[in-house]
This record gives sequence, C-alpha cells and structure tokens, in this order.
Amino acid sequence: MTADDYRRMVLALDGVVEAAHMGHPDFRVGGRIFATLQHGFRTAAVALSPEDQARFVDEAPGVFSPESGAWGRAGSTRIQLAEADEELVGEALTLAWRRRIALSAASKPGRATPHAATARKAAARKKAASPAARARKTAKKR
Repeated sequence: MTADDYRRMVLALDGVVEAAHMGHPDFRVGGRIFATLQHGFRTAAVALSPEDQARFVDEAPGVFSPESGAWGRAGSTRIQLAEADEELVGEALTLAWRRRIALSAASKPGRATPHAATARKAAARKKAASPAARARKTAKKR
C-alpha cells in the first residue's frame, strides 16, 4: 500500500478533510484529527480505541504497532504502509473515523472550543470598543 492509496481511502470516508499538522498531512472529521500520514510517507497513524489497537497489533504485528508513550497507550496506532493490506487498513480507518464522530458527539454541550473561545474574545473586544463602553470608561476616570 502506498501513501496515495491511504490518502484515497481516508478521503473516501464521509465528511473527511485533509489538513496539515506539525509538517505532515492529517485527516479530520468534525474538525478533529483521526488519521495522519507520517513524515516520509512510509508510515501512517490512526486513532483507535486501546481495545481495537490491541486486536490489530495481534492480528498483524508487522503492520500495526502502538505509537510511543501516552499517545500509543491511548490508542494511537502506527501503520507500516508497505506491509499493509488495504482491507485491514480500511477497517482500521473506518473504526477510527466512527470513533472520532462518536467522541465529538459525546463531548459536553457548551464546552469551550477554540472556535467558541475566539468568538467570545471577539465579542468582548467589540463590546469594549462600543460608544457606551467608552463613555462608561471616561466617566469612571472622572
């Protein structure tokens, strides 16, 4: 399997967009990363559950391995593309895609996101710059 095969498979999933993170391509659904192509395009990674990761590593240890450290313990799984079978990688990608959608849907309502925080800050700046706000500020100084 090549990086182009991997990219084609990921982008075939509904709602997936390609972006970049730390100098390499990533793939997102709902604005959240669930798969990447690593530097050099010889390896890729998917964000599986730890249970799914263990199953793939047991089934194809020459293809799948946990990423290093906490990322790997949380389910981030490296794929050796040259050794990979499209059917098995397709299954892993589909599981990671479904998991990311489910995790996004389960996130707490009203939880601050980077976009929400930016919108709040912009609204606060606009309010502070209003004529009424400037008048209150001038009145306080007197």
